[in-house]
Amino acid sequence: MTALTLIGLVLAGMAATLHTAFFVLESVLFRLPFGRRLFGVRAEQDSPPLRLFAVNQGLYNLGLAIVVFVGIVLVAIDADSVAGVAVVVSGCAVMVLAGVALALTAPPRMIPIALAQGLPPLLAIGALLAGR
Repeated sequence: MTALTLIGLVLAGMAATLHTAFFVLESVLFRLPFGRRLFGVRAEQDSPPLRLFAVNQGLYNLGLAIVVFVGIVLVAIDADSVAGVAVVVSGCAVMVLAGVALALTAPPRMIPIALAQGLPPLLAIGALLAGR
């Protein structure tokens, strides 16, 4: 395994871990006042209709994280696994697209979150492809 591949896998693992945390925030903590405040939902009566979207989005993030973790395991088992790299790159590409969408549509205060969401998987893709 090349150094760049290892760096790419570490960055992909960080991105997947972050998306797992997003799942917890969106699907678990959104039910609590603290979680709602994180997303700018102040009134309790606004919470039930938004909870459906939050849980759904959280599950998307968890699914992406699982895909990336599976790809990492495939590459860890066989460093020459083209399929493993393809799985990691595919999952990371969706994470990058979601980060770009957030950056383009959210208020400016959300730009750091969009960068946190999209930059590690983008760097992971670059390292993994350069390491091939």
